[in-house]
Amino acid sequence: MDKVWNLTHIYKTQEDFEKDLDYAKKVILPGITELEGKLKNEEDLVKYFDLERKANEVLNHLGRFASRRSDLDKKNVKNLSDLAKIDNLFNDFGSADSYSTPEILSLGKEHREKFFINHPEYKDFDFQVEKIFRGEKFTLPAVEERLLSYYAPLEGSGSSLYSQLSVGDYTPKKITLSSGKEVEVNRSNWTSLEGSLENPEDRKKVFLSLYSWYNEHKNTYGEIYNSVVQSELSERKARGYSSILQEHLYHNKIDESVFHNLVEAANENAEPLHKYYEIRRKYFGLDHHRSYDRFLSLAKSEKKYTYEEAKEIFFDSIKDYPEDYQKKAQDVLAEGYVDVYPRSGKRTGGYSSGSANVHPYILLNFNGDLEDVFTLAHEAGHSVHTMYSEEAQPLVKQDYTIFVAEIASTFNEHNLLDYFRKSKSLSKNDKIALLQKSIDQIVSTFYRQTLFAQYEYEISQKAERGEPINYQVLSDERTKLYKAYYGIDITEEELKPLVWAYIPHLFYTPFYVYQYATSFTASMLIYKNFRSGTKDAFDNYLKMLKSGGSRYPIDEVKLAGVDLTKKEAFSAVTGRRKELVEELDKLLNE
Repeated sequence: MDKVWNLTHIYKTQEDFEKDLDYAKKVILPGITELEGKLKNEEDLVKYFDLERKANEVLNHLGRFASRRSDLDKKNVKNLSDLAKIDNLFNDFGSADSYSTPEILSLGKEHREKFFINHPEYKDFDFQVEKIFRGEKFTLPAVEERLLSYYAPLEGSGSSLYSQLSVGDYTPKKITLSSGKEVEVNRSNWTSLEGSLENPEDRKKVFLSLYSWYNEHKNTYGEIYNSVVQSELSERKARGYSSILQEHLYHNKIDESVFHNLVEAANENAEPLHKYYEIRRKYFGLDHHRSYDRFLSLAKSEKKYTYEEAKEIFFDSIKDYPEDYQKKAQDVLAEGYVDVYPRSGKRTGGYSSGSANVHPYILLNFNGDLEDVFTLAHEAGHSVHTMYSEEAQPLVKQDYTIFVAEIASTFNEHNLLDYFRKSKSLSKNDKIALLQKSIDQIVSTFYRQTLFAQYEYEISQKAERGEPINYQVLSDERTKLYKAYYGIDITEEELKPLVWAYIPHLFYTPFYVYQYATSFTASMLIYKNFRSGTKDAFDNYLKMLKSGGSRYPIDEVKLAGVDLTKKEAFSAVTGRRKELVEELDKLLNE
């Protein structure tokens, strides 16, 4: 078999896709538009919820189909054109529906409660409406909301400019290595190059070649990031939030203490991180461990896996999970739902995507490395989570937030790591490579993302105080945090203080990345409870998976026995980190 997606599970033909697109444009969109100013009428509110339900289903089908097909072949102009049509459709719906929140708020709490009593068939919208009322004090009158919706495209101008400068205008540079070999350095290959070069000067050359672009455009990058921050500040002021942080946390009812506890826990437990880099420095015989040395492998695993072997390893690793979970894992990795191998035009990386009664699809770029086995387990976790959500929740409550999204995926990774650690078939090099991979994951998912989050917070605070935001301010703040987290003075590394310009998340999705760290923390603690024999640990975990998007994320995580409002919750990650670093140190010295 070719191991490719079968998208006919969404639409059998292009004609079916076009038919739904036409229906959305000519029936659903005008229907939503026509109800403006009428939602106080109970009959019209019923019509609105009917259209919302239909819009959820149709738009999700259209979006998933267009996105999946585009990801299979980025060179296909027709696919790109269809995706652009769907993007425009979503923007049109956003503008057309901008009146609904102020109008639903105008109903008042009593009217809302009465409506759901009179119409229990619309009870699935209760949480959605509750969230609207929660945001009441930050919602503007309908006219002002409409006006803000017109400015929505401008809010994304910073990310668009960043993309154009970093991708559209970017020109790779060629360097000559100490061997005399000439190589081209770009954003896609620089980490693999640095991981393969033994000469420190060559690694430095690669790094400088890439970062020279950010240096040449540092003032522009600084101004672009300032525009992103100022846009956030304008939204905060317009709606009346107390801070940019509150603006990003309030909607999902995430207490600011969760964010601050995460930052404090990472800062207070940075010592194992410092120890890890000292171990690496000694192992490689370096005077200093520079940031561009972090891609060097302590050991290379020679072991390769076929896709079928990777699946069997994953299935074997979860054999003590409940039978229903195992069946779902088999289902999400069935033929037609996984696009396995890399090919020309296909999107890089990996992901799972599925919602609104669409069976999840998994994209891989499988090459047979150990990392690919972990990626398979990771994405299968996402897909199983989606299946539990779809099974247990009505359509409008199936989509879960980013805050909980990475729990099921990383839970499987924790389990797979321990499965491999117990294996007697792995060589010493395999074990070292495995430990490095797992430690680096904690670094990148917990510490690095928390560093980014703290960075965003500190810069937002400066903006709120009216302080200037420019490339020098951005570089100085980054330098301070690198010292605190990694114990590395990046002022000793030419151009490294410009690392903020390299991070697209800062420009694309402000205050997004901290959720990787909170999800990772939650999954680690849930997994720890499961393996230590805590009563009903896995059953409680399944309750969380089945909750979908029916609760606020903090409350969903509590279903699994984890309270992220308490600082001690983060000790599971820092403890695991210490354990793995000590195990690595012992193995290297055997």
